[in-house]
Amino acid sequence: MEKYLSLSGNHSSNKRSLEGLSAFRSLEELILDNNQLGDDLVLPGLPSLHTLTLNKNRITDLEYLLDHLAEVTPALEYLSLLGNVACPNELVSLEKDEEDYKRYRCFVLYKLPNLKFLDARKVTRQEREEALVRGAFMKVVKPKVSSEDIASSPERHYTPLPSASRELTSHRGVLGKCRYVYYGKNSEGNRFIRDDQL
Repeated sequence: MEKYLSLSGNHSSNKRSLEGLSAFRSLEELILDNNQLGDDLVLPGLPSLHTLTLNKNRITDLEYLLDHLAEVTPALEYLSLLGNVACPNELVSLEKDEEDYKRYRCFVLYKLPNLKFLDARKVTRQEREEALVRGAFMKVVKPKVSSEDIASSPERHYTPLPSASRELTSHRGVLGKCRYVYYGKNSEGNRFIRDDQL
């Protein structure tokens, strides 16, 4: 009996490639990293599955995924979603920060309270308690943008320059002097370079 299964690669028809999982009812670990799986992911009932990794896929709808996993994987304890839009961190988007990731963890733990590890990090007692109290309110909701809104709003690019300086022909330079002196006390950039290597 198979207890561990790893599917990797770029499967073009993901639904067909996952249909065979129903034959592995006693499967305990499933690695589906790098398979271009999206929000249409449908897993069969896997009652013994305790480890699932879905890293580097195309999953964006977190709530749908978590509801589905709660239904088909009741024994799930280890889950990793790194590299998906649904998992907000600086690796996926520069717009995301640590607070976004904390809200994400809280919402995931609210939906899947039996998790012991989320994204390769152990779930703490404090996170679990916060998920019970605030987890339902941590869902990230984005306003729906219609095609009319996109067409009616003119595209504007941010520039730090004053509007008068935007033309190439009206260039003005600025010269200044800074009194900051860099001593390198906190720098670790060259600590591995020996004198004979300079």
